[in-house]
Amino acid sequence: MNEHLPILLIIIPLIVAMAARLSVRLSVPFTRGLVLAAALAVLACGAGALAETLARGEPWSYHVSGWPPPWGIELVIDPLSGGLAVLVAFFGLAALVYAGPYLQGRTPREQGSFYALFLLTMAGLLGMCVTGDLFNLFVFLEISSLAAYALIAFGGRRAIVAALRYLIIGTAAACFYLLGVGYLYAVTGSLNMADLAVLLPPLMDSPAVILAVVLIVAGLGIKTALFPLHGWLPDAYSYAPAPVLAFLAAVMTKVSAYALYRILYFVTEAAGPVSVTLEVLGWMAAAGILFGSVMAIAQRDFWRMLAYSSVAQVGYIILGLAVGNVLALYGALLHIVSHSLAKGGLFFVAGGVNWETGVRRVPDFVGMAGKMPLTMAAFVVAAFSMIGLPPTLGFFSKWYLVLGCLEAGAWVFVAVLIVSSLLTAVYFFRVIENAYLKGKDDARAAPPFRPAGRRFRLELPAGMLLPILVLSIGVAVLGLFNEQIISNVIHYALPGMLP
Repeated sequence: MNEHLPILLIIIPLIVAMAARLSVRLSVPFTRGLVLAAALAVLACGAGALAETLARGEPWSYHVSGWPPPWGIELVIDPLSGGLAVLVAFFGLAALVYAGPYLQGRTPREQGSFYALFLLTMAGLLGMCVTGDLFNLFVFLEISSLAAYALIAFGGRRAIVAALRYLIIGTAAACFYLLGVGYLYAVTGSLNMADLAVLLPPLMDSPAVILAVVLIVAGLGIKTALFPLHGWLPDAYSYAPAPVLAFLAAVMTKVSAYALYRILYFVTEAAGPVSVTLEVLGWMAAAGILFGSVMAIAQRDFWRMLAYSSVAQVGYIILGLAVGNVLALYGALLHIVSHSLAKGGLFFVAGGVNWETGVRRVPDFVGMAGKMPLTMAAFVVAAFSMIGLPPTLGFFSKWYLVLGCLEAGAWVFVAVLIVSSLLTAVYFFRVIENAYLKGKDDARAAPPFRPAGRRFRLELPAGMLLPILVLSIGVAVLGLFNEQIISNVIHYALPGMLP
């Protein structure tokens, strides 16, 4: 069984997605248990595959159906892909636990559709993490995207419009990516990433290869929501259901950023015209960091504030990839982890507050700390990580980014990182001020709303509160162990560090 862990990462959610749509007609609790068991099994497979790779000291190449690459489909587990697969599986499990109470009141048919689509999204993202083939990366990208469009539409009428906009923009992104892959295939006759890494270096000055790189970067830039290609994100993140939103915000854009990193550094090896592309991406990322931070300050809707914050935080990751030295790459990859934990937790908090009290607007958070003390305490920890305050993980990811920019002599980028952290403090401390420092006499305080039939004594159902607390604790604890994460996993996710 151990030798098939890479394919089980994808097969399990695909099979259970089909089964969930059928079994829900017989029993909703059984279906929920089946889906949670599948998510837990996927997490175990991912952790086992990552541990096996680290123990081997070399990438784990799995040949689907026994066909060797470049003709056959190859799955590759290395510290980079394995680590991200574990992150995706973990957030999938957390979001499914959170979704249980959130789906109460939905019909069995709607719940079955939700679980099936969610597992399809997970399968697509996991496939993007572990595939060693550019075309299959496109296939998995579309599986995850098409399922995500439908999941976003579960949020209601406005969400349907946002999902349609995302579908149109996402389809354009997929076309760009596929055209780029087509050009690479026309020039090299191969789609396998490892094979392309050998074939491309002598061809990097070819106009076809340059065009292919531009198209691939444009397509993945849209999927990553890199400024100014982020147009789909604010509405999609404002109206999607909270479990979906937390999962997508935590990992979906990160997987696309991973694909961009994998192609630019492991396939083209950041050589020739790719270095110019990285320079352009760096300035786009810096502009996005400032734009997203300023727009977040301008929002009064808490969910939309978090959405624009995500535009800025994606910029941190791309900026680290663009600078490209060891310290900057440490910061970019560590920020994938820190932002996933913090932003996933923040959207869980947003959904929980809205579910319990009906509050969405920042001014209505007055006195919220008294109504939901555990939830708001978790919010404060996640917000501190987003700002970059020690000892949270977000401080260390930003610290490595600043050190990388200093080493590269990119003083403008250092200034952008510092200013954006101050701007982030402005919009998060505004919420903290309302929740903790303003009294009950403020007329803007919204009356608490409790759903009928609640049997829980906690401020939220245990299934919703547990993921919130786990993520907030994770942000703090992993900050203390950041050096171990860097030295044991992320260091080996850099090009050339693992044979």
